[in-house]
Formats: sequence, C-alpha cells, structure tokens
Amino acid sequence: MRRVLPPTYFLFALVGMALLHVLWPLGRYLQFPLTLLGLAPLGLGILLNVVADRAFHRHLTTVKPFERSSALVTDFPFSVTRNPMYLGMTLLLLGVALLLGTASPLVLVVVFPMVIDARFVRVEERMLADAFGAEWQQYRARVRRWL
Repeated sequence: MRRVLPPTYFLFALVGMALLHVLWPLGRYLQFPLTLLGLAPLGLGILLNVVADRAFHRHLTTVKPFERSSALVTDFPFSVTRNPMYLGMTLLLLGVALLLGTASPLVLVVVFPMVIDARFVRVEERMLADAFGAEWQQYRARVRRWL
C-alpha cells in the first residue's frame, strides 16, 4: 500500500487555499502592494526546504517519512527546528495566503501543520526514538518540534 506523502498534503492545501480565495474569500485584509509581504515567508520556506534536503543527502539518510533513518541529522536547520521541511511548507502556505490577501486561505495555514503533526511528525519521532535512543532524547530536549 502506498502512503500519501507530505508534498501531496501540501499540494491539496495550496489548491484548497486557491479555492477558498476564489469561492469564499471572507474579506480582504491586505491590498497590493502589501500582499507582497508574502514573498518573505515564501522565500524562507523555500530556503528551509532546500537546506534541510541537502542536510539529509549530506548525511546519506532518507528524506521520506516512514523509512528508517540511517543518521540523526542535527546540524542547521535541524538545530533550530526538528521539522524544517514541514515548517518550510507551512511558511510557503503562509506566503501564498499573504499574497492572496483574503482571510479564508489562512485557515489552511493553521490546519496544515496540525495534520502534518498528527499524520507524520509523531510517527517519525517514535521511529527516531527507537533508532537513536539517548541521542534522540538529548536532541529532542534541546530543539523544539516546530519553533
């Protein structure tokens, strides 16, 4: 059985945001050019994902959820957040929501990390605890899950 991976959830969230913006905008809170403020979290989200992906490859471990990790990656950006890629995706969604400038897409900026946390983060953290024991526990005590 194939599992639905985080990028699919991210894509559904983007499509959902666009639909909410068009079909149920719930009021505009930002006007152009202030909507361009969305470029900042968008850029940061891209950067976090690229840097985290490179860290996984540098440590020769998997980036895919539910696969056994061969290394516990703790260097930047994992020294700031235990989930830089999920945080990056959330920042991308926030950037898009700001660019759209209407309130309803913001719902998915809140819902997305909650779903990701329940569906992926908790399972991944149990797997890391099993695989890395005390090293994981020390890292977990030192670095926050999200921010």
